[in-house]
Amino acid sequence: MATPPGAAGGNFEAPPPPPMQPPGTDMTGICFRDQLWLNTYPLDRNLVFDYFALSPLYDWTCNNEQLRMRSIHPLDLSQLSKMIGMEYMLSEVMEPHLFVIRKQKRDSAEKVTPMLAYYILDGSIYQAPQLCNVFAARVGRALYYILKAFTTAASKLEKIGYVDTENESETVEPKGGKEAIDFKEVKRVDHILASLQRKQK
Repeated sequence: MATPPGAAGGNFEAPPPPPMQPPGTDMTGICFRDQLWLNTYPLDRNLVFDYFALSPLYDWTCNNEQLRMRSIHPLDLSQLSKMIGMEYMLSEVMEPHLFVIRKQKRDSAEKVTPMLAYYILDGSIYQAPQLCNVFAARVGRALYYILKAFTTAASKLEKIGYVDTENESETVEPKGGKEAIDFKEVKRVDHILASLQRKQK
C-alpha cells in the first residue's frame, strides 16, 4: 500500500505549511475535504492524522509536527508525554466514518488542558463549536421565540380592545364604537400562547 505524503517513515520533503491562522480564530465555518486523498488512501486511525494535517485547521507549530519531522508517528503518546506545548490527540474513533481530534496544551506528562475539538465526519473536517457558543446560540434562539410570542399576544389583545397602547395611563376600557370583550377570543389567545410554550420544550 502506498504511503501518503506526510506519513511517518517516508523519504520526502514536507509541503510548505498553509498560512497560519491567528490564535483564537473561530474556524467553525470552515469545512475541509480532499477527495483525491480520500480516493487514494484509507481513512483509518493510522492515517487520519496525516489527512487532518492537510487542512487549514492544523497548527504546524504543534508537538505532533515535530514528531512527524523525526519520522515518528505523530500520535505516539509515549513521545508526546515527554514534551510540553500544543498537541493533538485522537479522542474518539468510529472507523471509517467518525474521528474526533482534541487540541490540548500539555504542561507536563500528567497535566493537559483541552483547548478545541475537531471532528472528521465521512471525510469532511470541521471544528466543533465551543460550549459557550452553543449556549449563547440556544439562549438567543429561545429569546427570539419568547419575544415573538409576546408580540403575537400583544397584537391579538389590541385587536379585541383589551389593551389601549395609545393611552396607558387611563383606565383600560373598550374603545368607543368597538364591541365588548369577546371572552372566547381571549381563551383562543391563551390557547395560542400555551401552544407556543409547548413548542419551546
